[in-house]
Amino acid sequence: MSLPPGFLDELRTRTSLTQVVGRKVMWDQRKSNQGKGDMWAPCPFHQEKTASFHVDDRQGYYYCFGCHAKGDAISFVRETENVDFIEAVEILAREAGMPMPARDPKAAEKADRRTQLTDVTEQAVQFFRLQLQTGAGSEARAYLSGRGLTPEVLDRWQIGFAPDGWQNLWDHLKAKNVPDELILAAGLAKPSNKGKKPYDTFRNRIMFPIRDARGRAIAFGGRAMDPNDNAKYLNSPQTEIFDKGRNLYNLGPARAATGKGQPLIVAEGYMDVIALSEAGFGASVAPLGTAVTEDQLRLLWRLSSEPVIALDGDTAGLRAAFRVVDLALPLIEAGHSLRFALMPEGKDPDDLVRSGGRQAVQEVLETSLPMVNLLWRRETEGQVFDSPERKAMLDKVLREKTALIRDPNVRKHYDDAFYQLKRDLFFQARPQRGSWKSQTQPGIHHETRRSFLAAAAEKDQDALHEAVLLAVLIKVPEIVVDFEHGLENIHFDNPAHERIKTILLQYAHNGAEVLEAEIASQMGAEAVEKLMAAPHVAIVPALRRPADHDLARLTVDAELQKLRTRRGRRMEVEDALEDFSHRPSESLTHRLKDAAEESHRAEANKQEDTTEYDIGPNGAPISREERRRSKELYDNIRFTKSRH
Repeated sequence: MSLPPGFLDELRTRTSLTQVVGRKVMWDQRKSNQGKGDMWAPCPFHQEKTASFHVDDRQGYYYCFGCHAKGDAISFVRETENVDFIEAVEILAREAGMPMPARDPKAAEKADRRTQLTDVTEQAVQFFRLQLQTGAGSEARAYLSGRGLTPEVLDRWQIGFAPDGWQNLWDHLKAKNVPDELILAAGLAKPSNKGKKPYDTFRNRIMFPIRDARGRAIAFGGRAMDPNDNAKYLNSPQTEIFDKGRNLYNLGPARAATGKGQPLIVAEGYMDVIALSEAGFGASVAPLGTAVTEDQLRLLWRLSSEPVIALDGDTAGLRAAFRVVDLALPLIEAGHSLRFALMPEGKDPDDLVRSGGRQAVQEVLETSLPMVNLLWRRETEGQVFDSPERKAMLDKVLREKTALIRDPNVRKHYDDAFYQLKRDLFFQARPQRGSWKSQTQPGIHHETRRSFLAAAAEKDQDALHEAVLLAVLIKVPEIVVDFEHGLENIHFDNPAHERIKTILLQYAHNGAEVLEAEIASQMGAEAVEKLMAAPHVAIVPALRRPADHDLARLTVDAELQKLRTRRGRRMEVEDALEDFSHRPSESLTHRLKDAAEESHRAEANKQEDTTEYDIGPNGAPISREERRRSKELYDNIRFTKSRH
């Protein structure tokens, strides 16, 4: 079966080699750089312990420095799945959501046709370049010179001019014996509805050639010289070789520049891209006359894990940024996000380069905002949240936005970020943690200070419960699936514990040995040893037999419940203290006192209830009666076995 070259190009664009290979290997996290698409692992094609297998996700190729295996996503699937070429293409196409083209005996002819169309488009590029140097192009040259484009820059970007008139390009191509049908199919002319000759698509416009990732001319963007023209910018129509929603201006050079470590910048127009590139930001691209599409986002993430959206510093630019945020929310995941560099008001990237040079652009890029901040800005800017109803509405809107995020881990961190932003917004004068100890504000009762100190003490003890919980799950990873929701929705205060939790959620299904190896790979061999060596988790290493799964589940459930309960009480105390700092009242003092007494009662109940329960070495409550019955059953079984 023959496939059109355009199909394979599209398939390679949509396919992440890292994801394809990642199903067969375990990445060396110390050697790999996911942000740059530079990944290393032991080779899947020969036995080895060192990470000599290299994947360059941006270029779409792999190479093993040991056995010298090399290829792309298609060849990798062929070798690892033992399938032929077409079957490998079908597997990748299915994963990329691309329907396979029907069997076409004329596929070779169609491939030739695409080549013919790009050749005709290239002839148009040269025609427009020549026209820029004629008398008819004098006004266009003056305009470009005024925008800071030197003759050398014009040559590098192959900028040209389409003179005024109905058949200038048409007559030129016909003189070179180019068939009518090819000129029309390339989008360079349009048929007349008056029975006359077809007329040129572009007239009296500065012409910017658009090329695909392989550098082939596939379309044009034209800027009108007439200020009264209805369309300031006009792009080629959709053709067999040009899909404006799946291409980017300057894609090929930008891909090479990102491979050298340059930040990927997404600007709005052709002149912005040219100005940024000439200023040293070679990894600059632009959508082609439309808002950024989902396909373009995926294409951007193939080049960079965190492209920077650089839009004009006006209301229209901000609206465009918000549209990108809405488009990206369901698609973001770890390693696929966006940042936003907002230009000074009234300026676009081209203006900024001309007024401040490279340094001015660099400063804006360094202060770019993560997507969560831009989303927060849209939902809060210019609004007043001075009532419970308005605050509740903000909660509702933010929940609706984060619900769009499919990646549960990213969604959780967005919820955490919004929670903190809301606290900062509602309590602008919030005191620093720990400052209550030395403050002498009037009206703060003894119970208030004691409540805060009790909450702080609880937070310090949380690390102990986190450690027990994690230790159990590391030894009995089979039960992690039972607690995924609870783990995803609780944040560990200890950074090391939080990182171990994340690894648990990702690798627990592979078993205890793989899990511990992954923790050691990412955090060092001492991470698990240090966790298990703590006195309060000394019992955990014994949890290895399947019969211990019920005990492990009880322990994890108890520890999660303790963490949720303790943090709920602590949050109540902290929120009351923040309210107190703004509007001290006796009711708030009683609120703090009640929270402290509730915490005290919770601790006291554990000690008073020992007539019915024992507290196991791992912190879990154990019914004495159930323990007695279990022991009797075990003794009877052992006695029966001894008699036989």
